[in-house]
Amino acid sequence: MLPGWSLSWQSFFNYGDTIFIITKQLELATNTRKIFVWILSGLIGLMLCASAIDKIIQSNHALQMGASFGLSGATYSLMGIIEILSVILFLIPRTGILGTLLLSSYLGGAIATHLQHQQNIVFPMAIEALVWITAVVRFPELLLRIRGKGNQE
Repeated sequence: MLPGWSLSWQSFFNYGDTIFIITKQLELATNTRKIFVWILSGLIGLMLCASAIDKIIQSNHALQMGASFGLSGATYSLMGIIEILSVILFLIPRTGILGTLLLSSYLGGAIATHLQHQQNIVFPMAIEALVWITAVVRFPELLLRIRGKGNQE
């Protein structure tokens, strides 16, 4: 034993309680993060699924929007199918990164189309930002790769 150091059962149990409290706080933080991520993922999924279903069933609003972009109803329906498949891949944990990349590409195309037709790009950009924020929180390894600190081969 080092001079000035003493070990008693009391200090051992206090140390154990501290570890228990820290562990519980980390579990709460992890659970809060998971809940936040799934709520955000669900909101993104709901918004994009509503948009996709609107395109697939060819509502009047969707047909007018597609026509303003010079797209036929069939092409717009196909875009809705692609959108809904991308959302499904985004929501499944195992394929979430692939879904993120597909949604990012899809929304990038939406932004480009809106720019080409002098329409507001705020909504697709906001959804794109939410997709990436959710993906980075959901898949921390994605942020490491983006920052160049991932698994180097």
